[in-house]
Amino acid sequence: MDNNTVVTLEKLEQTSEEFWNISHQTGNFISMLIKATGAKNVLELGTSNGYSTLWIADALQSTEGHLTTIEFWEKRQCLARKTIEDCGLSDFVTFKIGQAYDIITQELQQECYDIVFIDANKQEYIKFFEAVHPILKKGGIILADNVLSHAAKVKPFIDAISNHIEYQSQVLDLPDGLLMAYKL
Repeated sequence: MDNNTVVTLEKLEQTSEEFWNISHQTGNFISMLIKATGAKNVLELGTSNGYSTLWIADALQSTEGHLTTIEFWEKRQCLARKTIEDCGLSDFVTFKIGQAYDIITQELQQECYDIVFIDANKQEYIKFFEAVHPILKKGGIILADNVLSHAAKVKPFIDAISNHIEYQSQVLDLPDGLLMAYKL
């Protein structure tokens, strides 16, 4: 990670409450996971101001991979685009604006992802899971943030993925809780 990216991450951490960003620990974990698995194709649901996007794009630079990130709010996506451009990582990111479920089911059904990171509308996690399951490769990983901090809202998702015969999952004790599910 170059110095410019480190400084940008530190600046974005100052606005984490306003933009509901993941924790530094969670970003670092996702970055290490991408590098360790050699992930090439990652999908992010919930770009916000680009904090997690920056962690992911930087990791994908080292694997020569690519990120597709979806955000509903145009203002947030504009901030994220600027963040990624300022860090010289635009070649590693495709931005999509709109409803994540619609974009997944209408535009991305021919894709095959190594990792899917879910950090959007908590009550829609179950819908997102149903949509991304067919486009996650065997051996792929679903990561979902806020599974402890928003436990009631994500319970249908947790129950579905925990009991799904094609997944092995674990909630990690990172800030706000991160679910990691491996597609068997």
